[in-house]
Amino acid sequence: MAWQIDNAHSSINFTVRHMMIANVRGEFESFSGTIDLDEQTPANTTVDVQIEAASINTRENRRDEHLRSGDFLNAAEYPYLTFKSKRVEVLDDSHARLIGDLTIRGVTHEVVLDTEYVGQAKSPWGTTSAGFNASTKISRKDWDLNWNQALETGGVLVGDEIKINIELELVKQEESQEASASA
Repeated sequence: MAWQIDNAHSSINFTVRHMMIANVRGEFESFSGTIDLDEQTPANTTVDVQIEAASINTRENRRDEHLRSGDFLNAAEYPYLTFKSKRVEVLDDSHARLIGDLTIRGVTHEVVLDTEYVGQAKSPWGTTSAGFNASTKISRKDWDLNWNQALETGGVLVGDEIKINIELELVKQEESQEASASA
């Protein structure tokens, strides 16, 4: 059954080292996607997500403009980062590994997201929501995000490892909504 991402209750965040001594945190403010969650056989679940590159926000305008530039995401030429699942490895009732292709700037590599199923709840408006958390670490150089500056004291300005944390609230799309959407 199809589930839609509830953007008002979801987030895609990242952390990267700055000057070898501190962490910079940021988020992507605009993303969408669908999850075909197979509740009976979770290993058959599929995920397809698009993240707007220009929606990056680290709470520092000059840095965000640089991150949108050709030195990093090149948002003008590559407006979306995408994730498409390939398979799910179920570990237990609430944990799995979601394996899929992450594409950034036209470069695609397989990543593994460690996921946690938080549960389901009925909203006061009659909809059903499900919660998931996911995390992974990637090397930005794998996606040709190589820009950097050497520091006088040794090391570099921007770390290579990016920690990604995702919190999603999904809303179940009822059969009648799915049928009318495909008509």
